[in-house]
Amino acid sequence: MKNLIMLLTIMVLFSCKEEKEARKPKKQVTHEENINEMSNNLNKYTSFKLTSDISVLSDNERKMLPILIQAANKMNELFWYEAYGNKNELLSKIKDDATKKFAEINYGPWDRLNGNASFVEGIGAKPLGANYYPADMTKEEFEAFKDENKSSLYTFIRRNEDGSLKVVPYKVQFEAQVKEVSKLLLEASKLAEDASLKKYLELRSQAFLTDNYQPSDFAWMEMKTNRLDIVIGPIETYEDQLFGNKASHEGYVLIKDMVWSKKLEKFAQFLPELQVGLPVDDAYKQEKPGTDSELNAYDVVYYAGDCNSGSKTIAINLPNDEEVQLKNGSRRLQLKNAMRAKFDKILIPISNVLIEESQRKHIKFDAFFANTMFHEVAHGLGIKNTINGKGTVRSSLKELASALEEGKADILGLYMVQQLHKKGEIDGDMKDYMTTFMAGIFRSVRFGASSAHGKANMIRFNFFKEKGAFSKNEDGTYKVNFDKMEVAMKDLSNVILTLQGNGDYDGVLKLVEEKGKIPADLQTDLDKLSQQNIPVDVIFEQGIKVLGL
Repeated sequence: MKNLIMLLTIMVLFSCKEEKEARKPKKQVTHEENINEMSNNLNKYTSFKLTSDISVLSDNERKMLPILIQAANKMNELFWYEAYGNKNELLSKIKDDATKKFAEINYGPWDRLNGNASFVEGIGAKPLGANYYPADMTKEEFEAFKDENKSSLYTFIRRNEDGSLKVVPYKVQFEAQVKEVSKLLLEASKLAEDASLKKYLELRSQAFLTDNYQPSDFAWMEMKTNRLDIVIGPIETYEDQLFGNKASHEGYVLIKDMVWSKKLEKFAQFLPELQVGLPVDDAYKQEKPGTDSELNAYDVVYYAGDCNSGSKTIAINLPNDEEVQLKNGSRRLQLKNAMRAKFDKILIPISNVLIEESQRKHIKFDAFFANTMFHEVAHGLGIKNTINGKGTVRSSLKELASALEEGKADILGLYMVQQLHKKGEIDGDMKDYMTTFMAGIFRSVRFGASSAHGKANMIRFNFFKEKGAFSKNEDGTYKVNFDKMEVAMKDLSNVILTLQGNGDYDGVLKLVEEKGKIPADLQTDLDKLSQQNIPVDVIFEQGIKVLGL
């Protein structure tokens, strides 16, 4: 998005629709107007308390929980540095409390729900490479730099005194912090009664000191009977929009819902069968998905770092390591309490505004849960390595890989729901899943088109629009055309799987440029939601005190 700096008391945030307005002569904005604008920005978020029934925990588990939360909390400091740089230096420049709070939500001075527009005076566009690379480094300079670790998930690129590039491992940059995290994880491991959790915590403790996370990823995949869990470390690469190379630090602390998890455990067995039936040529589905994948439901009791910035994750599919996925599959964690918050506080109100009244009866939590769950499962379908020797899909598609992968998971998740519904493995009316899926696009696209998820949502919306999968009524509501959506779902699945298998960077770039944008009429509809004070996302009341520990 074109950067527009307003030299006023404080930058006024703008939406995609307002870019046209920004080309008009700038008028003086009052202090009161700036305060109101920041108040509106904070109103994009609604607060939700993260709790769980801790009475089900053993004495040792109750002792472990605060330690795990302390370890996860350290991810906030690391991610601030990765996303922006010096947090304290930034906050000291900001005079009003509302703007400080908004900076803390965004882990920096850029609005993650508004195309990373700057909202702090004197700070310009967000570097595509965040703080992983020198701000003045060009792609050509990076490509010419000879170092085998330059594209590692776990290194920063910095400059020597002579201006040349150098690699700085995370374990070096964050030496003091990772030692503390390692110590906390080791302390928690001594309280672990579950042998597999104990092993994972010990190995994850070592990983922070060595930047070798694969052994602990394998150990995490082996955990089956643990009630407590923690996802912690440098994991997703969304923040690096320059190359998509660098992993960001984050942490989730989780309590497994044993009853719901029991309901879900049967679905992973269908992955090989669903892979064979994918709507794409055989060459693009030769890999066999791991059958050791798990589906479980959790209450999440703490978010930190990358996953806590801007829009909040409601389901997890990990690990990302292709070797681990091909051998052992992945684990899919459904964050049930966070999911319920978004359904009740956001999706239902959106549906009451934008979905045709006759179809609102199809907006169901079970459908929302299933669509979200199978999005995560669908990451395991398709192909991880290109069919033409270009290496992995992730490496060949570079910074575009995440957006296309999220688009794949969205559309194949709906495909899986449809196939399992036909087999009688999923209850309910298929119209519930399709209508809730459509409403979910409006919810997710409000995160903006700058993120991987945002681009994926826009590609799907615009593709569906071309295929007639939905129509718009005179009253401004949308109606799902179920038969055409089914066709569009298969066609888009084919397009994405083929692009991935071919490692077709130029083809993906064309798709993103043509369909990864919010059209003006949709922006008008999204503005309507804001005018009715429907929040875009949630922020959490969380931590040891909230849990009553």
